[in-house]
Amino acid sequence: MPDDHLVFAPALELRHLIHSRQVSVQELTEMFLRRIDSLNPKLNAYLTVTGDEALASARAADQRVLRGESEGPLDGIPVSIKDLELTRGIRSTMGSLIFKDHVPDHDSVAVERVRSAGAIILGKTNTPEFGASGTTENRLGDPCRNPWNTERTTGGSSGGAAAAMAAGMCTLAVGSDGGGSIRIPSSFCGVYGFKPTQGRVPRYGGVGRSGYNTLSQTGPLTRTVRDSAILLQVLTGPDRRDAGAIREEPPDFVAAPEEKVKGLRIAWSPDLGHAAVDPEVAEAAARAAQLFGGLGCTVEEPEITVEESFPLFYDIFSVVMYTSYGHLLEDRAEELTEVARNTLEYGGGVTGAEYSRALQRQSQLQAQMDDLFEQYDLLMTPSTAVTAFPIGQRPAVIAGRQVEPYWAYTPFTFLFNMTMQPAASVPCGFSSDGMPIGLHIVGRRGEETTVLRASAAFEQAHPWADQRPPVS
Repeated sequence: MPDDHLVFAPALELRHLIHSRQVSVQELTEMFLRRIDSLNPKLNAYLTVTGDEALASARAADQRVLRGESEGPLDGIPVSIKDLELTRGIRSTMGSLIFKDHVPDHDSVAVERVRSAGAIILGKTNTPEFGASGTTENRLGDPCRNPWNTERTTGGSSGGAAAAMAAGMCTLAVGSDGGGSIRIPSSFCGVYGFKPTQGRVPRYGGVGRSGYNTLSQTGPLTRTVRDSAILLQVLTGPDRRDAGAIREEPPDFVAAPEEKVKGLRIAWSPDLGHAAVDPEVAEAAARAAQLFGGLGCTVEEPEITVEESFPLFYDIFSVVMYTSYGHLLEDRAEELTEVARNTLEYGGGVTGAEYSRALQRQSQLQAQMDDLFEQYDLLMTPSTAVTAFPIGQRPAVIAGRQVEPYWAYTPFTFLFNMTMQPAASVPCGFSSDGMPIGLHIVGRRGEETTVLRASAAFEQAHPWADQRPPVS
């Protein structure tokens, strides 16, 4: 079977090929490692490649196949891990020069679960320092580059995960999303990315000094919806080490993509009442949302006005960052990237009163979304306001409007970290210059299955997995 088929094959197909002995896990792993060796110099998607460990795990998986055993639903499947997740015995940099040689003695919850499910960890994917940016640059090396155009950004902070997935450098990718960090790069790189409900994937520990996490969730980036459902099932479930984790057992995510969408009530908003959006992006996402009308759904465009909430988000996000890493400003500030240093300094200046008001406004936004979702099952918007832009050139003008370059390209994502709702970016088309566009699908808190159902229905009606970027 040709390499270019196997490296882009979904996890379900690879599991069948492995367990029917049509391909060995070692052969598959060697294939991916060769591919990483060839493509990573062009994309900088991986910060660390774990070739020896991956091959040792592959040989162990092949022995299980010979014995007729299986370690779990990801047994033998090549996986990448974002370098914000701790990996026992594997360098975990957090995208920071300060931690460039850090090798932890324990795994994050997500990595524990991926290992227990039998996955083959290929390496750690690129991320901005501490995940503090919506694009993927740091002081560890060159920027992460988009496989559709290597002069363009991948977005962030799971930029390496999205680039690796788009270019066929892994089968599944574990990312995380604290303000759009799965959905932005998924949209920019033309892959499927899923942010679960807050607390669905437990988190604990870390390199910094732990603060209360109300924004960030680990989640999958994949080529197919079903692959995301499989990885999501592995990642989710209670863990008492995380006081904020959902204690109920998760629903059956794997079955969700098979369920019909007829009868779902969908709200479409091109701009949430305030955002500047590139006309090509708005048009492609609108066409995608309206497609659900032909699938038996009700699609309406109610008047939705949400305040420009990035300042509110940034108050909360920067305080959490400062809690974890603010001590580095004392004697390591010169080693930090400008983005990370600015975020930490800002977070250290937020007063208790300002933080309290931000939490109050967060609750009001949650209530506003609760009201909307009493009438609708899903909300759809564009995933981002623009397609991937040249590295280092965040847009200052969008659709003829002057905007804030730091965040205006992603006005839709961070809101739903604050409201704690599940959301996905679904590939829905391309711009005139060949860059991917994403449709943003948002569900009620706790209802990941509805987002998966809608994503799978769109995937069936408008397939995307056969699209290959120039660098692949």
